[in-house]
Amino acid sequence: MAFMEKPPAGKVLLDDTVPLTAQIEASQSLHSHTEYIIRVQRGISAENSWQIVRRYSDFDLLNNSLQISTLSLPLPPKKLIGNMEREFIAERQKGLQAYLDVITTHHILSNCEVVKKFLDPNSYSVNYTEIALQHVSMFFRSEPKWEVVEPLKDIGWRIRKKYFLMKIKNQPKEWLVLSWADLGPDKYLSDKDLQYAVKLLSSCSHPYIYKVTFAIANESSALVIRPFSEKGTLKDLIYKAKPKDPFLKKYCNPKKIQGLELQQIKTYGRQILEVLKFLHEKGFPYGHLHSANVMLDGDTCKLLDLENSLLGLPSFYRSYFSQFRKINTLEGVDVHCFGHLLFEMTYGRPPDTIPVESFPPAPSVFVVSVLESILTCEAMKNGMPTVSRLLQMPLFSDVLLTNSEKPQFKVPTKLKEALKTSKECIEKRLTEEQKLFHQHRRLTRAQSHHGSEEEKKKRKILARKKSKRSAYESGEEHSAKYSNSNNSGSGASSPLTSPSSPTPPSTAGASSIPPAPPPPPLSPAAPPPPSTEVPMQPSPRPDVSTSRGALLSSIQNFQKGTLKKTQTCDYSAPRIS
Repeated sequence: MAFMEKPPAGKVLLDDTVPLTAQIEASQSLHSHTEYIIRVQRGISAENSWQIVRRYSDFDLLNNSLQISTLSLPLPPKKLIGNMEREFIAERQKGLQAYLDVITTHHILSNCEVVKKFLDPNSYSVNYTEIALQHVSMFFRSEPKWEVVEPLKDIGWRIRKKYFLMKIKNQPKEWLVLSWADLGPDKYLSDKDLQYAVKLLSSCSHPYIYKVTFAIANESSALVIRPFSEKGTLKDLIYKAKPKDPFLKKYCNPKKIQGLELQQIKTYGRQILEVLKFLHEKGFPYGHLHSANVMLDGDTCKLLDLENSLLGLPSFYRSYFSQFRKINTLEGVDVHCFGHLLFEMTYGRPPDTIPVESFPPAPSVFVVSVLESILTCEAMKNGMPTVSRLLQMPLFSDVLLTNSEKPQFKVPTKLKEALKTSKECIEKRLTEEQKLFHQHRRLTRAQSHHGSEEEKKKRKILARKKSKRSAYESGEEHSAKYSNSNNSGSGASSPLTSPSSPTPPSTAGASSIPPAPPPPPLSPAAPPPPSTEVPMQPSPRPDVSTSRGALLSSIQNFQKGTLKKTQTCDYSAPRIS
């Protein structure tokens, strides 16, 4: 098949869900415009950062591209006169920084292609629409029965996944959707296993899995065809959106926020949990549950995009669950994502923050009970409940499922082993990422605590107390040692403080020094000749406040063997004239 002969792909396996942060470091004025130097960082590592230079006009173009979201974004207004003044440039820089903070922290905006290209032009320079068209064209060469009706531009959130509306030539009223996706960073299946697993999707039959008409993969991408549903996805129902509209337009700023009715929440929730349980029992990794991946077929929810985990694509909610070390399996990821979906069904919007501290009033206390078991801080610390445990909770246990279709999805033993190995590799990368994030968070907290004003005051007070205590203890120790040295020096054993007792020569130098001469003959009293050696006198007591340190050092370093040998003449005998 021609599609298997892939065109060359110049791409890297980059995780597009890793958040980008941007900080304006400086600005510079050049002629009639101002440039802003921005430091962009991917993830938590400061080493994975780079600089970009942007003008206000670049921000303005970006903002125009994001207007489709209908969000009110805080871009500073234009100014034609006085826009080169220093005060104005400083004020505008603050405004542009606030603008960057908004778009990089908004979950949907931060993942859209125009924002990624603005912040990281080197990694997102490839035109994925053209690459997708190349692959689709190859496919149609060998499968002439298919025909493209129109591209469905930006209906999904993924940068490297494109959609086309199709039909079969001899069945013009039956519309289908073709999705083409690049491989992701979690692709661990061999090319052979990947192609077999993707092809197997069309044989899967389950009442809560959306039917795959055709699926094929090569070593760089995959192509999947499904029936098109005019009703759209569960997210389209919640946001009252049109399925063909761009993702930013449909879901960024809904006109009316309203959750579903309690019976819909119970039924849809039970159906989704049943299909998750089925996939877990089959050993088939999923990890991509969100309301836009749940298709509505009448009153039945059906899961989409089973191929995502096979292709190694990152999850829509990865930036959330990668922060919590207890969510370290794909089963736990599915449960966490189900919590997001249940919140969205209940309140008509995604949660503002994760974990959720408190929940607004809900149609039933049983809804809040399930949400608390998944999205609270305590749940993040203790780990996710199992799907079986959720099915036993009062919200879902009394739901009657009327669909009698028997599930069929035969996965060969050899492929099961490959899927198991792939799942373990995906979980290992997640665990390593969570470990790094945990270490970074601990370091950030420590630095923040260490740099707080209260902590600085505590450290100053502690340093003063320690300095005073050290000076007091050092003074007492020096004084005690000095007193002991004076007491020991006044005894007979000290040669330095007794001038009437000559110093006995050392045994080591006895052979080289002659004995003292005998006393001279008696003669009239004469003054003694001046000694050639200056006798050592006891040092005067030093000033304690200034010389304690020097005295202690002198005492500790004293070595008796370094003293000079002296010759003395004894004139103490009586003289007779």
